[in-house]
Amino acid sequence: MSSVLEDIRVLDFGRYIAGPYCATMLADMGADVIRIEKVTGSEDRYTAPVGDGGDGATFLQMARNKKGMTLNPRKPGGRKVLGRLIKTADVVVANLPLPTLQAMGIDYESLKAIRPDIILTMISAFGIDGPYRDRVGFDMIAQAMSGAMYLSGNGDQPTRTQVPYVDYGTALFSAFGTLAALLERNKSGRGQLVESSLFSTGLAFMSGYLIEQGVRGLNRTAQGNRGFHASPVDTYRTQDGHIMVATVGKPLFERWANLIGEPHWLEDPRFQTDQGRAEHSADISERMQQWCEPLTTEQALAALEKARLPAGPVLSPQQALDDPHAAERNLFKEVEYPGLPKPAPLVDTPVRLSVTPGGIRSRPPLLGEHTAAILGELGYSEPEIAELREEGAV
Repeated sequence: MSSVLEDIRVLDFGRYIAGPYCATMLADMGADVIRIEKVTGSEDRYTAPVGDGGDGATFLQMARNKKGMTLNPRKPGGRKVLGRLIKTADVVVANLPLPTLQAMGIDYESLKAIRPDIILTMISAFGIDGPYRDRVGFDMIAQAMSGAMYLSGNGDQPTRTQVPYVDYGTALFSAFGTLAALLERNKSGRGQLVESSLFSTGLAFMSGYLIEQGVRGLNRTAQGNRGFHASPVDTYRTQDGHIMVATVGKPLFERWANLIGEPHWLEDPRFQTDQGRAEHSADISERMQQWCEPLTTEQALAALEKARLPAGPVLSPQQALDDPHAAERNLFKEVEYPGLPKPAPLVDTPVRLSVTPGGIRSRPPLLGEHTAAILGELGYSEPEIAELREEGAV
C-alpha cells in the first residue's frame, strides 16, 4: 500500500516536541524523515529517561519512523555533508533560534541557495519578527503569556497544565503548513518558508476567551474546573474517584435536571440560558456534587450515560493505559527499543485515513544509527566516513 508522503524527504533538526512531532506526523504518513542530532546526542533524547541508555519517554514518541543521523554542520566536513543532504531533501524542520539556524547553514536563504524549491518549516518561541523575536521559550512560557495560566487553577496561584498542549498544537499547525506548502510546490514548483511559533499557537487556542475579553471586558479569573460558559461543567467526587461532567445547551440541561430530581429548575429564571447557568454555576455544581456523593464512579457514569449526558472518569496515567476503549481501538502500539525493560506503549497516529493510513512502522533510532548508511547514499566512501568521524563532523 502506498503512503501519502512516500516520495518526500524531511530533515528533522527539531528539538523536544514542536519540531520533532511535526516531523513525526510527516513520517507517520510515509515521509522519509532523517532526525539529525548532535554528535553526542541532543538534549531532548534524554528527557524523562526510561531506558538503560538514558533515552527518554518523549523522544521515543517523537522519533518513531525516523532514521537517526549525527552531524555537526559547524565543522568543515559537516557543512559539506549538509550541502549534499539538502540537495536530496524536500523539507527541513527546525525549531531553533534564527541565529542558530544561520550558524548551522539551515536558515531559509542558505537552504534555497542549495535547493531553490526547498521548504523550511521554522518554529520558534515568538516568531521571526516583533519585539520578542530574539527571546527563547518553552511551552509553559506560551501558556503563561497567552492568558491560559491566568484562567487556570483555583485563583490562588496561576496554574499550567502538565500536558504541553502548546508544543503539540504548534507541531500540528506546522505539519498542516508543511502539507499546504507541498501542495503549492506541486502546483507552482516553488518552495517557501513555513513559520509558526509557540506564542501564536497559545493565542490561537485562547482565542475565544480573548475575543470575549476584547468585546465585553469581563476580566474573568480562575475558577477551578468549573466552566465559564455553561453548567454543570465541573469535576465531581464519587465514592471511589472523580468524574468530569459537561452539560452544554438546553437539551442536555433538561436531561440533567430530570436525572438529579430538580425538574422545577427548568422554570427557574436563573437557568434559562447557558450563560445564566454559568453565572450561577456554584449552586448547580453543589447540587451535582450532592447527587454524586453516594454513588461509585461506575454507578454515576452509568446513570449519566443512560441520560445521554457527556461524562467520563478522571483517570490516572496507568488507568488511561489500561482503558478498554483504547485497547479495542489499538490506540497504543507496543514498540521494542534497546535498553528498555519492556516495550514502550507509543500512541499510534491519532488521525486515520481510510485508504492511505499512516502508522508506526519502525522503532526510534539509536543515536547515529543510520549515519553511515545515509553518508554512503550521499556518495561517501568508508575511508571518507572515517575521516568525518575523526573530525567530529558526524
